[in-house]
Parts: sequence; structure tokens; C-alpha cells
Amino acid sequence: MSYKITKKNEAYVYEAPNHFDVRTTRLHDPGDVNEGAVTMGLSHFLPGGGCNFSSNAKESIYYVISGEIDVETEDGVTTLHAGDSFHCGPNTKKGLKNNGTECCQMLVVLK
Repeated sequence: MSYKITKKNEAYVYEAPNHFDVRTTRLHDPGDVNEGAVTMGLSHFLPGGGCNFSSNAKESIYYVISGEIDVETEDGVTTLHAGDSFHCGPNTKKGLKNNGTECCQMLVVLK
């Protein structure tokens, strides 16, 4: 198939390694389209939720839709707010933590 439409009620929940107090949902997988390489999900980080400082083998883009989240890199911590994004290469160590008081919704794109 060369395209896939995912309605909001069709996203499925999955367990993301090293994550805690977060609901991760998958919207698109590489196998959804011919020669696909992109994964896209929507994560809901509860206050106090996050991801341990670690890396994965994928290029990653995080876009904050609502709320705020702290991104830890080897250079320090930066707070991202709605409309902010973070882009890193494969095998880059980073950590995430919602230190706010509201749920943080984040669009996640991996390649």
C-alpha cells in the first residue's frame, strides 16, 4: 500500500522502553506504506512521567503539542513548551521528564 490514513481512535497503545508514567500510542509504522521508514506516535506524559537518560538507534523528533517537558542532554536540561521541538540523531543520549502540573502531549517521529 502506498498510503495509510489513521483516525484518532485507531491509534494503538504500546510499551516504550525506559519510559514511565506515560501512555504511548502509535499512529504510523514503517510497514504501513511501500518502502516506509518513518514511525510516528503520540505520547501523553503524566506529571512526573518521562524517559530515563538513554539512547535509541533512531533519528528522533519530538514536538510538544501541549504542556511542557524537560529534555536532558549531555549539555544540560532545556524545558520545551507547546510549539517547541527537539531533533536528535541516532544513538544520542537524552532523557525526558514532565516536571509540570499538566499532562504533556508530544508528537514523536522516528526514522
